[in-house]
Amino acid sequence: MIKSDKKLKELEAILNKENSNTITASIISLRDEQPFEGAVSLLTGHYDRSKDKDVRRTIEHFMNDLKDPSVCPEVAGEIRKKWNDHTISMLVSSCWQSGLDYSAYSVDIAKAYIQGDYVTAIECLTALEAIINDISHDQRKKIINMLQGGTFKAAAEKRELTLELISVLNG
Repeated sequence: MIKSDKKLKELEAILNKENSNTITASIISLRDEQPFEGAVSLLTGHYDRSKDKDVRRTIEHFMNDLKDPSVCPEVAGEIRKKWNDHTISMLVSSCWQSGLDYSAYSVDIAKAYIQGDYVTAIECLTALEAIINDISHDQRKKIINMLQGGTFKAAAEKRELTLELISVLNG
């Protein structure tokens, strides 16, 4: 991933114009460029604020198609932020749909599971299942303890899902 203040400012200016066609075209063109630092953050922020379904869908497709492992830390950083549930769900979904290895961020995904709604929890379960073989024993143990600990009591709708996640983690 490159650091390019110029590209970041250009993307920010396009997103601030609120022109759906221009934004969509710009996001699509990002696929052909080398990833640059801050783009995921800008797109996530725009996704969280936007009501435009086409733009949101374009951002989702872009995130799902990420193939450069250097973007993983930025995506994980966005998962740790306080976005709305739909945004967190989109980010976690991109982890498993991209096929990149997010095992180093499995605890962050588990925290999103705990804090999120049911849809987010399903995406987190799917993401963790996709990387289960790469999650260390210590990380698995930590996640299980979080899920069974006193700080998290699964809402009724997530109880069965939580038992399934624990089962997956126990392997």
